[in-house]
Amino acid sequence: MWNQVYDPLNSQALSTIVAALPVVTLLVLIASNKVKAHWAAIIALIVANLVAIFIFTLPAGMSLRATALGAVTGFFPIGWIVLNVIFLYRLTVEKGVFEILQNTIGGVTNDRRLQPSTRGLSISALRSYPWPASSYS
Repeated sequence: MWNQVYDPLNSQALSTIVAALPVVTLLVLIASNKVKAHWAAIIALIVANLVAIFIFTLPAGMSLRATALGAVTGFFPIGWIVLNVIFLYRLTVEKGVFEILQNTIGGVTNDRRLQPSTRGLSISALRSYPWPASSYS
């Protein structure tokens, strides 16, 4: 069993700075505009694993398992949202109300930059609304 060491450098300030390296790496890479966000996230993930393994003495296997668990935990909600959006799309097409829904949501603003946000919020609201079972038939 591994016991976590909260102050591996015997200095609270220095240990905190080292622990913040992955987040700082991510933000600096994104702010520099030279690295795409997904590459910045991968680089920050590598930095986080290196800091955990070499500075905080986390066993490498445990670090990699934690990384895999974090990926699965992050992708599950995204997959669930996509599945619900597909269900909602198929339901509205089957009932013949997709164009009405599309015109209603798309008609909120003519600004094309705001339409994806409007659609996303609308779909999220529709997905989370407690519809009565009789409205699906």
